[in-house]
Amino acid sequence: MIDFRSDTVTQPSLAMREVMFNAPLGDDVYGDDPSVNALEKFASERHGFASALFCSSGTQANLLALMAHCQRGDEYICGQSAHNYKFEGGGAAVLGSIQPQPIENENDGTLCFNKLKAAIKPNDFHFAHTRLLSLENTIAGKVLKLEYLAQARRFVDFHNLALHLDGARVYNAAAELDIDITAITTHFDSVSICLSKGLGAPVGSLLLGSEELINTAKRWRKVLGGGMRQAGMLAAAGHYALEHNSKRLIDDHHNARYLAEQLANISGFEVDLSINTTNMVYAKVADHIDINALADKLKAQGILISPNHNLRLVTHLGITCADIKQFIRLLSAHI
Repeated sequence: MIDFRSDTVTQPSLAMREVMFNAPLGDDVYGDDPSVNALEKFASERHGFASALFCSSGTQANLLALMAHCQRGDEYICGQSAHNYKFEGGGAAVLGSIQPQPIENENDGTLCFNKLKAAIKPNDFHFAHTRLLSLENTIAGKVLKLEYLAQARRFVDFHNLALHLDGARVYNAAAELDIDITAITTHFDSVSICLSKGLGAPVGSLLLGSEELINTAKRWRKVLGGGMRQAGMLAAAGHYALEHNSKRLIDDHHNARYLAEQLANISGFEVDLSINTTNMVYAKVADHIDINALADKLKAQGILISPNHNLRLVTHLGITCADIKQFIRLLSAHI
């Protein structure tokens, strides 16, 4: 199947599977899985942090960060479109008793500092304590500029807040800007990185931070049922992904641009080519098109999309230029 639904559908390569098969194993809850330990050591050093924690998912990594930064009754500020606010089951509130304070995202994905300042609660027992600002990069495929990240760092320092990055696709941001990943991560107190999206590992995310924060997060991971035993096979895949699959992400961006240009030529699909969304393509589908019937027809011919009149298509290591040409040909035939 040619699967445009998400970059979460990536499959491990044969080389990655061989690394997984041969990974030395131990019990990670006891701290003696050598493959997990090697991944965490490599990841912390690679991204400029003192410590790292291997997590089962990006949702878990973000929740652990929020629970490590904040106490019960505290508050974190994030975007209205932030994944850890909108798409992670309300975990911060449900499991951490942490109040989210969402701020409307600007068109470029940023958060307005004036609005952020107004949202910070005064030191008064009527209010939750504002402890943390959480950003996302990329967000809906959009890249936050380095200048904005530096401004965010100065903002939180001035207001005595911590700064977390939901960096599920932060390597896409680095690839698009053609910079080393540390040029982004250096601005943050904690960063989550998903290994199972464009990087191509089958499972897992990382949480990066200080030793104190990671030790707190490790305890919460255990409380939340996230203590994995012989997890080294998964950690080895993530280690391989970081070392071998990050530089190829720009190919996904080029493919997404080609897909957007071709899709814009099809009647009934409106694509804003002025917006760069890395490996994601967004299209408004005309009301007269039965998008669910169209998705069924494409599926019968080996192509998967998530049917929606605000259509999102995602390129990844499982999508080639030839796949895009086939998709455009079949799509045109059905319109």
